[in-house]
Amino acid sequence: MKNVIDCLEERGFIDQMTSPDLREHLSNPRKAYVGFDPTADSLHLGNLVGIVALEWMRKCGHTPVVVLGGATGRIGDPSGKSSERPLLDEAALESNVRSIGAFFEHLFQDLDPKPVVVNNNDWFREFTLIEFLRDVGKLFRVGPMIAKESVKARLHSEEGMSFTEFTYQILQGYDFSHLHKKHGVSLQMGGSDQWGNITAGIEYNRKSGGETVYGLTFPLLVRSDGKKFGKSEEGAIWLSKDKLSPYQFYQYLIRVPDADVIRLLSMLTFLEMDEIRSIEKQMQKPDYAANSAQKKLAEEVTRFVHGEEGVQAALKVTAGIAPGGQAKLSGEVLQELIKDMPHGEMDMNEIVGAKAVDLFVKTKLAASKSEVVRLIKNGGAYLNNERVTDPTYEISSKDLLEGTYLMLSAGKKKKFLISCVNNYFEK
Repeated sequence: MKNVIDCLEERGFIDQMTSPDLREHLSNPRKAYVGFDPTADSLHLGNLVGIVALEWMRKCGHTPVVVLGGATGRIGDPSGKSSERPLLDEAALESNVRSIGAFFEHLFQDLDPKPVVVNNNDWFREFTLIEFLRDVGKLFRVGPMIAKESVKARLHSEEGMSFTEFTYQILQGYDFSHLHKKHGVSLQMGGSDQWGNITAGIEYNRKSGGETVYGLTFPLLVRSDGKKFGKSEEGAIWLSKDKLSPYQFYQYLIRVPDADVIRLLSMLTFLEMDEIRSIEKQMQKPDYAANSAQKKLAEEVTRFVHGEEGVQAALKVTAGIAPGGQAKLSGEVLQELIKDMPHGEMDMNEIVGAKAVDLFVKTKLAASKSEVVRLIKNGGAYLNNERVTDPTYEISSKDLLEGTYLMLSAGKKKKFLISCVNNYFEK
């Protein structure tokens, strides 16, 4: 089987490795981990790089270990942050840990063997403060801790850094040593902003008498223009279907620019590189079907995160609500698909007699009335898949599909389905 380092290198995963010996170390089955702090009740698209890296480890014969930061999430990682995170209360953290744990349970349900999932609060809660300072803190030196890039940047900022955040690298460093000694984990992986935390753990493990362990970082998921992937105008691109439907997840990926799609196919899918290179060549040809690479990306990533059921739901909604697809658009179809697209309820008296322009703003498909007017003039505003041409158009009961549904579209991708309540019109 191919060495996992060769595989990750070919796909653009490797930013830095702590030792050139790592390739040889991984020529035999090992255990590798990635940590995920529960700062929200769902992971987002940026976290997917670490998850895919763990899956490549599994495919190459190694054991992936997921560490949920039930303890470190109480502190907040300062890496890559310009200001201190708001601290979550214990109930919120525990709820987030349960939600993310359930996500991994679902993601791993068909894998054999399954990756290992642990919570670092299980070992940190055994410490008293004095024990931790005496047994762990004494092996860390302040000079190297201050020299970490994540710390230096914050120390020179206007806000500075709290002692709480400063100790984060000690906690993560202890994680690595604990996992190595108790579970035989010998590799920690993370984003490039985790380099300082990873090396702190390697150094602590050495000082506390552990065997040699290794670190590997991968590039952060950023677009060709330098902005982070995983954010949209509507917010984060969540991996949980309870926070973002498979349809919305699919639609974000299908809008990825041509300049980024090949890199994402390499890093977020399990397609063979020969197939990805073939897609890249096809994109250069005059007869290339526009957006077909993005469709492949969206299908593959949605399938990995949400399963085949999620892919089919996303494709069904996409086909059923495409502008110009009036024959397929009906109340029955929309009722079936409502859970898979952005939607909300409104009282009948909020809708009938309202200007379409106002509804576009109210549903946040546009930021202002003037933006909607421009959208209409440019031919990009749709009501039930029919183009809106009059900026003064008012909604009537006849516009409601089966007297209940109204679908607004800003362009071909942004949709919002309104369900009427207090409906006194005959269907």
